[in-house]
Amino acid sequence: MVLKILAVVGETILPSKYDAHAVLAILTLVTIYTYAQGRKTTRERDLHGRTVLITGAFTPHGLSLMDSLARRGAHIIALSPDPIDTGSPSILIPLLRSETSNENIYAEHCDLSSPSSIRAFCTGLLKAEQQRLDAVIFAHEYAPVGTFFGSAARHAEDERAREAASCATFLLTTLLLPALLVAPVERDIRLVALINPFYAAAAPNFSPAQPLNTSTPPPVLAAEGRRALRTAILMRHLQRVLDALPTGAQVPRTDVNAHSIPVVSDKVQRSNIVAVSVSPGISRTDVIAPLLGAGRSGGKVSWGGLLFYILLNPLLRLITKSPTSALQSVLHALFLPTPFKLLAAIAPDGTPQERSEEEVLKPGALYAECAVVRVNVPPAPVPPENDIDPEPSAKGKEKAKAEDAPPGQTSRPDDGELGGEVLGTLIWDEYESELKVWEDRAAAEEREQREREELLARQRDGERHTPPTVDTSTSGQ
Repeated sequence: MVLKILAVVGETILPSKYDAHAVLAILTLVTIYTYAQGRKTTRERDLHGRTVLITGAFTPHGLSLMDSLARRGAHIIALSPDPIDTGSPSILIPLLRSETSNENIYAEHCDLSSPSSIRAFCTGLLKAEQQRLDAVIFAHEYAPVGTFFGSAARHAEDERAREAASCATFLLTTLLLPALLVAPVERDIRLVALINPFYAAAAPNFSPAQPLNTSTPPPVLAAEGRRALRTAILMRHLQRVLDALPTGAQVPRTDVNAHSIPVVSDKVQRSNIVAVSVSPGISRTDVIAPLLGAGRSGGKVSWGGLLFYILLNPLLRLITKSPTSALQSVLHALFLPTPFKLLAAIAPDGTPQERSEEEVLKPGALYAECAVVRVNVPPAPVPPENDIDPEPSAKGKEKAKAEDAPPGQTSRPDDGELGGEVLGTLIWDEYESELKVWEDRAAAEEREQREREELLARQRDGERHTPPTVDTSTSGQ
């Protein structure tokens, strides 16, 4: 009886002559949804005993990432700008431990908008007895800063926030790098920077000297695209710096009695530290929501943007990624073997046989949709020789040093990737200049804050010690 009623209702709502159209519509929606979610990684890796440091850990994407890594046994250190005993970490960390059955999940206070907080955290980490790091994931730059709507003053404030986030990535990297360089060469260390998917929009006209503060601020997508592309270029140049180090000490030792040996080729990998950038794609919670003002941006939520986001939610669920789908490219970059860790069988004559069909992680590359993405960035113009050449005596010393060094250790041909080595050097110098300005500005703001607090404290003390005044005008009456 129930089935007959459902059949009648179904025939009334959708006559049988439209069945083919309904099936075609459903197949179209499923195809669009499957395509929008992107590729899924086919790799897997046991992370027991591996320590992963994550910035931006308490965003939707960061929480999904922590959950996925914790289920694989990783030891996680999540950085939080909030106090770890009273803020969101005090609730979310115990919940993650319970859900993943992994007690090795910890939160550390580190405000990435404060250089002094970053330095304090890194100092404490480097002084700790256990300072092992197998991966550092910079997830705080993935979510866009700013919305489609806003005044010129708001755009200028958003630009300063973008600059601070980029400087935080650079400062954290440079402070942790000395500890990573002295780690055992057998350790597989990965630096993964997450960038938003608008990098391609900034590639055609990218230049390192683009002004940040203008009377007509750039649109939010163009500004975010430039920030994302700069981060990708920074990670590529960081890999060039790592590859320029002496290779002899960085090649893992091989056990000649083993049945398999690492395949080590200096053309593919020269350092046990691999730096890559990853674009997780367009996530509705980490990309679309902030752009519409539906997420927290500067501690505020736009109610109009939130309503618009709710109304568009059915469409967004169809054409944008969920946090789990956006996670796949990040996991792919973490799970792929590096050439140092790729094993090859030994042939009967004792020679190694490379497994060339095996996909390996490409150092310095940009990954999206679980694959390497090649972005055509115009190279920077080479400065005149008189501007970049050292003094003759120093030039002769550098030439002699290059001639005495083994081939390929001190100089390598420019690969031309992401604008080439000259552009990478300019971007690195740009980061250093911005970092100095950022630290000076933050120091001045902290000094002013301390002065205000001291002034208020003195005023309170003065009010506390001042005796109450007595009105003597009527005392004789």
